[in-house]
Order: sequence, then C-alpha cells, then structure tokens
Amino acid sequence: MSVSALELPHVLRQALTKPRIPVLQEAIEKADVLIEAMGWIRQFRDKITVIKLGGSVMEDPVALGHLLVDIVFMETVGMRPIIVHGGGAAISRACAEAKIEPRFIQGRRYTDEATLKIVERVLAGEVNEALAARMESFSGRAMPLNFSGTNNNVLFGQRLMLKDDAGQEIDLGLVGDVTRVDRATLDNLTYAGQVPVIPSMCETETGERLNVNADTAATAVAQAVGAEKLVFLSDVNGVRRDKNDPDSLIHTLTSAEARQLIDDGLIDAGMIPKVEACLDTLSKGVRKIHIIDGRLRHSLLLEIYTNQGVGTEIIAEPIL
Repeated sequence: MSVSALELPHVLRQALTKPRIPVLQEAIEKADVLIEAMGWIRQFRDKITVIKLGGSVMEDPVALGHLLVDIVFMETVGMRPIIVHGGGAAISRACAEAKIEPRFIQGRRYTDEATLKIVERVLAGEVNEALAARMESFSGRAMPLNFSGTNNNVLFGQRLMLKDDAGQEIDLGLVGDVTRVDRATLDNLTYAGQVPVIPSMCETETGERLNVNADTAATAVAQAVGAEKLVFLSDVNGVRRDKNDPDSLIHTLTSAEARQLIDDGLIDAGMIPKVEACLDTLSKGVRKIHIIDGRLRHSLLLEIYTNQGVGTEIIAEPIL
C-alpha cells in the first residue's frame, strides 16, 4: 500500500513513537526509583553504616560482587560505609589442607597457634586484601586494615573466656573480645571517601593477635563509631513470624517486640544470638540494625534506599 506525501509525517511519527513507549516507560520507572531514593540519600548523608560480611555470601562471587557494588554506591552518594568481615569457610579449607582438625566450643572456633597463623594469613591477608581490591575494581576506594606492612590494625582486645553451665571458665585458645576500636583512623578514612575493610581479628596491648567472632567485631565497631546502622547479612531475609515462610517477614521490630518474639518462641535457634546482639547494640547507641539476605541482588540498596525494604530493621523505639 502506497502512502501519500501528506500522510508520510504521521506514519513516521507512529513508527518512531510506538517502539519507544516501552523504553520511555522503563526510563520513567527508573527515574521514579531515583526520586524515592533521594529522600533516603539525603537522610543518611555523612552517616556511618557498618556492614558485616560473612557466611555463604562470601563463597558466592556473584552475590559478593553485587554487595560490593552496593557499598561503592553508598559511599558515592555520601554515606560512610565500614566493612567488617569474617572468612570461616576459607579458614576451614586452609585448615583442612594443613590437616588441622577444627574444634568448636559454644559455636566458636577454638584457636591454637597453628590455626591462628592460618587465620592471620587467610582472613587478615588473602580475604581482606581481595575484598579491598575487588572494590577498587568497581571504581571504589577501599582500605584493607590488617596486620601486614605498617600494621594498620584498628581492633584491640583481650582473650575471651566463656563460662559453662557450672560457671567454670572455658578456654577458647587465642580467641579475643574487642575492648577498643581506633575510631580516629576510621573517621579519617571515611571522611576521605575510603571504605575501611576490617578483618575480624584483634591485637592485645602487648601485641598478641587473637581471632574474633565477626558478628562481635562488627558490633564493637558500630558501637565505637556511633553508627547510624549496622547491617547483618544472613542466609534468610530477616526475622519471620513463621521461620519456614519467607512471606511472613517482619519489616520493622522494636526492641520490646523482638524480646517478646524470643519469649514466644517465634525467634529461635541461630537467630536468637543474632537478635540478642542487635538488642545489645541498640542499647549502646546504634540507631538501627538490619538483617537482610545477602544473596539477594542489591539487597543493601533495596533495604536502605527504598520505602519498603527487603529485610528486618530493629529499632530501639517506634519511629513517630
């Protein structure tokens, strides 16, 4: 069918407009997301967020990559993120290669001299440096804080002693509890636009090095720097009313509500110590604790910069 000269402009307009409608709509939706994020970006500008990296997400290069990109984005838009990381699986592999049988006491790795050397090499060396290097590859600026070179460690502590049911002390070997955090160094780095990357090890005042539980280390850092947020990356999407149903996620909990859920048995097993650590941290000045599924693509950005979020936030008091 031929088209007259008068009809040609109209036909061209239709041809050009129709294919662009989906593209234009997608662009508008992206703009809406940015507008939604703008309020949160302004609210959290210059605020510190401590992110605890560990667990299965450390073993998934793709998921870890998305999280590190999220952290680079957070710093780019004015937040001051700090990473505290573990590396249990990598340490276990290295111990197996060295034919060192792992020992766990009350959920904590018993650390002897041979194990500590592996922890220092793998956790404070290989894993720590690799995280910082990967962030640099995403155009971020990261500072590994470990014992290599000039020893720019920022965690200091003492040997940790647990007690059994009879009140007797349990020796965990070279395992530590953080008693002091070098806040000045962390403040200087974050104000300079760098992301501190901290392995979960500490040093005593006499120079002895100790293995530290990563959740404990992240909590100590968040308290010391007066963090706005502490984010725990988990293998579940947060606190659920039914632990087997992801759709029963509770988006916001107060401290009192969380304690009630523990008493009612709705929070149980491995989630109890994590939530109790959150409550202790809230009592010491950190404003919000987030528990999110680190395997979800861009879970950090979705939790912090959207109205709904994708995990559970625990707060000291209701937000009025």
